[in-house]
Amino acid sequence: MGARLARIWRHWRSTAAKGRRAFPPETLDAIGKAITAGEQTHRSELRLIVENSLPFDALWDGMGMRERAIALFAEYGIWDTEDNCGVLIYVNLAEHKVEIVTDRNVGRKIDNIVWKRVCTTMTQGFARGEFHAATLAALEQVNTLLSQHFPANGARANELPDRPVVL
Repeated sequence: MGARLARIWRHWRSTAAKGRRAFPPETLDAIGKAITAGEQTHRSELRLIVENSLPFDALWDGMGMRERAIALFAEYGIWDTEDNCGVLIYVNLAEHKVEIVTDRNVGRKIDNIVWKRVCTTMTQGFARGEFHAATLAALEQVNTLLSQHFPANGARANELPDRPVVL
């Protein structure tokens, strides 16, 4: 019970103000532009969701970060792209964790070990307080990977918004 209460306390202390300091409007704009630019080079759809803390009921039920990322992947329709090439980068500030969830076509071509390296780029940068630079570096890695495996093949519709979501 002590670990659960400590986790709830950690999430309760992770305020929206902390999230705004980590991801101010100019950082969110830069992320959106990086996603837009990257999607010109590949057929995948990329979303970034930042969450300050989990909802209380999810915490109480012991929901893990991977479970939460998968739930958001479904909720935001990232699985519902024409080529089944959606990618979610989920950041939870209270847990200091990053999860990447991919649709089935991406999962078949890019191994989880590669995605863990992208997560490490972000978490190491976040530990130094470099949210802007670390996120853009990770997006560059992701866009390079997706361009290699799913190169653009002409004009296509943008199926998902490029602007990051902050919950």
